[in-house]
Amino acid sequence: MVRFGNRSLSLYKVVAIVLDMGMVFVALALALQLRFDFVVPAQHVEHFLTIWPMYLGVNALIYFTLGFYDQIWRFASIRQYLLIFFGTLIQPGFLGVTAALRLTAHPSFPRSVYIIYWLLSFILIVGLRIVYRVLANRTSLPALVKSRLGLLHVTAGSGASSSSAQNSLHGSGQAAKAHRPAPEPVPPRRVMVIGAGSAGSQLIRELQHNRQGRTPVVIIDDNHLTHTYRVLGVPVYGDRHAIPAAAEKYQVQEIILAIPSAPRQEIREIVEIASRTGCELKIIPALYELIDGQVSLKDIKEVEIEDLLGRDEIVLDTAAIAGYLRGETVLVTGGGGSIGSELCRQIARFQPARLVVFDIYENNAYQLQYELQGLYGDALELKILIGSVRDKLRLDKVFAEYQPGVVFHAAAHKHVPLMEDSPGEAVKNNIFGTFNVAETAARHGARHVVLISTDKAVNPTNVMGATKRIAELLVQTLSIRHPATKFAAVRFGNVLGSNGSVIPLFKQQIKNERKVTVTHPEITRYFMTIPEAARLVIQAGSLAQGGEIFVLDMGQPVKIVDLARELIRLSGLEPERDVEIVFTGLRPGEKMYEELYLDKESLDLTRHEKIFQLRPVRDGAILAHEITQLQRIIRWENGELKKLLGWIGEQYPTTELAMAE
Repeated sequence: MVRFGNRSLSLYKVVAIVLDMGMVFVALALALQLRFDFVVPAQHVEHFLTIWPMYLGVNALIYFTLGFYDQIWRFASIRQYLLIFFGTLIQPGFLGVTAALRLTAHPSFPRSVYIIYWLLSFILIVGLRIVYRVLANRTSLPALVKSRLGLLHVTAGSGASSSSAQNSLHGSGQAAKAHRPAPEPVPPRRVMVIGAGSAGSQLIRELQHNRQGRTPVVIIDDNHLTHTYRVLGVPVYGDRHAIPAAAEKYQVQEIILAIPSAPRQEIREIVEIASRTGCELKIIPALYELIDGQVSLKDIKEVEIEDLLGRDEIVLDTAAIAGYLRGETVLVTGGGGSIGSELCRQIARFQPARLVVFDIYENNAYQLQYELQGLYGDALELKILIGSVRDKLRLDKVFAEYQPGVVFHAAAHKHVPLMEDSPGEAVKNNIFGTFNVAETAARHGARHVVLISTDKAVNPTNVMGATKRIAELLVQTLSIRHPATKFAAVRFGNVLGSNGSVIPLFKQQIKNERKVTVTHPEITRYFMTIPEAARLVIQAGSLAQGGEIFVLDMGQPVKIVDLARELIRLSGLEPERDVEIVFTGLRPGEKMYEELYLDKESLDLTRHEKIFQLRPVRDGAILAHEITQLQRIIRWENGELKKLLGWIGEQYPTTELAMAE
């Protein structure tokens, strides 16, 4: 790469210059042919053969100096095309004027040649860039024209509306304005955009168009080939390691990460570097969270821990999911909770005949109703029902009236320390509630029943985990008694940001107490985002054949203390200096490490790379021993519970085999 002052010359730019000069040569030759009806006088042919190298050299110098080759034309706007308009006008305009005024003694072409030459050179050079843009964006020319016309229509419409509104207010507000001092103009926030790709260019275009208190001043991109270019007039400064220097040089106040397709590891590394600048950090959501993949200013949000610990987009088998959800009545228990509500959002995308939300807490259910009705309107038949999974009569009435074909059972007590103090409530909700829902669903002909389980059901040491393990055994047992219904359970670890999770607690502690409490410096947990968990649960439901326990790929476990440090940094503070981390010791029933399956359970692959299947234990002796251990953990005596646990054991023969083949 060669530098000329503020300009640089790379191999790609040399190729672009050569192509442009080819267009200049064609434009000049064609202008002569058109002017003389393709019979060019000999003196003009001779002049052309003498003068064309000078034309190419002068134009190359003009275009390079004006910055034609600093633009990323894939994302060019009207401003960049105006640059071509005036740039291509300079040389033929100058030659035309000198010819008209006879300021040179050298032979020249007729004045009309210069006009035709300029028009042709402008059209050819712009056309070259449009062809490149169409090919680079992999879109059709009609689609590009349609999008440009749509933009002009919206702009004209908004301008007319704005003008009308101003006229209507002008009379009433004129007197008041005369006596009110004009407010001091607030300078726009200087923004660094990370990402010179499609999302970054869309964001820059909106920032420049809307002028909502922000102005893009610099771009960061890891592709070194973009570092000497501009996107919509904004310079690309360097890669992620140049973020601190660029922030200082351009006096950046806000940094927006506009790389929605980037892997999460890359996002974490960039956030770590950007957080050193002291600038406010914002982010564009992941690509699969954007509507039609289009970036808008309203999509910009604070960087959350989910953006750092969440993993890459999960590819779903949408055909398999649609096969068992589309056109069905789907019921979600606990539908107003963190997991339940996200299940409802994901299910609604697959066009069920009816979505029934069943929850005991009316406030969450009402908020979900308001959200889904706003998104889908009459396209989604939505029914919000209030009731408890403990109430068998209420459940029977709901199933009899709505006849759901698919049931997701998410209603449960999940808070480990609280259930240690109220084991009876955990039993009523997690065990009897699961039995009520699953057995009622089977009696009323449901084709799929999916239980939302937890990694705490594996080798449990607490009441909550023990009750969820018994719930899994109940679902497996009912699959034997009701083979027409495909029962399954799905295990996964903690979900980021769910109600009662550690994330909201840490945020509150950072804000109010300037300290964070962690039970142990080595304690680890598996984490996934709520949307990721919900999508995999729905996918697992499509794989169920009867009695499976599916285990979701949770990735690598995360130290809770590392999670706390990340949250502190995202709050603009420094761990230990601004916010103290206090270790309080393990709570009752809490484990240092969570497991996703036991050694005696056989783990098999499924059609989906993120979902594994456990072949259930069928040996009655092993199950009897496990049930005895679970009762000991729960520490709650109840005749109905003993009867139910005895019923589970009766369904399995006692053999010498540990596993059913």
